[in-house]
Amino acid sequence: MRAVRIHELTGPASLQVDEVDDPKVSAGHVIIDVAAAGVNFPDTLITRGAYQFKPATPFSPGGEVAGTVREVGPGVTGIAVGERVAATMLYGGYAERVAVPALSVVRLPDHVSFETGAATLLTYATTYYALVDRAAIQPGETLLVLGAAGGVGIAAVELGALLGAKVIAAASSPEKLAFCRAHGASETIDYTTEDLKERVKALTGGKGVDVVYDPVGGAMAEPALRAIGWNGRYLVIGFASGDIPKIPLNLTLLKGCQIVGVFWGSFAMREPARNRAHCEAIFAHVAAGKLVPAIDAVLPFARAAEALGRLERREVKGKLVLVP
Repeated sequence: MRAVRIHELTGPASLQVDEVDDPKVSAGHVIIDVAAAGVNFPDTLITRGAYQFKPATPFSPGGEVAGTVREVGPGVTGIAVGERVAATMLYGGYAERVAVPALSVVRLPDHVSFETGAATLLTYATTYYALVDRAAIQPGETLLVLGAAGGVGIAAVELGALLGAKVIAAASSPEKLAFCRAHGASETIDYTTEDLKERVKALTGGKGVDVVYDPVGGAMAEPALRAIGWNGRYLVIGFASGDIPKIPLNLTLLKGCQIVGVFWGSFAMREPARNRAHCEAIFAHVAAGKLVPAIDAVLPFARAAEALGRLERREVKGKLVLVP
């Protein structure tokens, strides 16, 4: 089979398509014929050895796939050969076939395409866990989303609106902000030209936002925390800027707010049944048209380096998907 692999940890440009052996099925696992693989920001980090998981080279990036079950291992129940599914993994998704734990597999509704299935789980499951479990966001509350036009950002815009929050999307260009409005944002902030804290203050009548969703880190983190209201929840999703901010903790005292870590991968491993319920709820919303995962482009495996390069340069609105 073919797989997109990295041989040297020098970034996306080093990706290449190799012929490799098919994976073997084992107890508790299934083999999936991959029809589509989602592209996510951690995929860029792992090609540089900069992610928290550092597999030995050569390996395939890729944390989510959609396709058809090819083989079922001993001990697996409730999943049949031929079923349409989506699944998540730490890495290895950029391949024609993958072996994954059955606990990470979710049925894909019949009229949801493989491309959409591959563009959904990581970003929406992360966000569902963040907003529902970690922030306990309520209808009528105000949600500020940083990096709102990216993969997890636009998922937060959509899910926040679906959950009844007023969503303020912050991004870096008028085009990206228009994209956010089209996906449910009530208000927008261009943080290249506007003062984030002052703009939030104006939009909330001085109250501040109830929840901050931050997948970016870096220079916007402290202004966003200063823009939070009393009893607010600051969700730490990731550090796409490459800079882990140092926060003045006195701000949490003055605002009575919480800084809440969101490590979805660890949650999914520790509470697989609850995570599966989240994923099933997400796909039910997708099937009903209440969530519409935004796919910027669908590219063949041979253009994987181009896809990850575009992601690193912040040129993507929503998600990219690779297909064999």
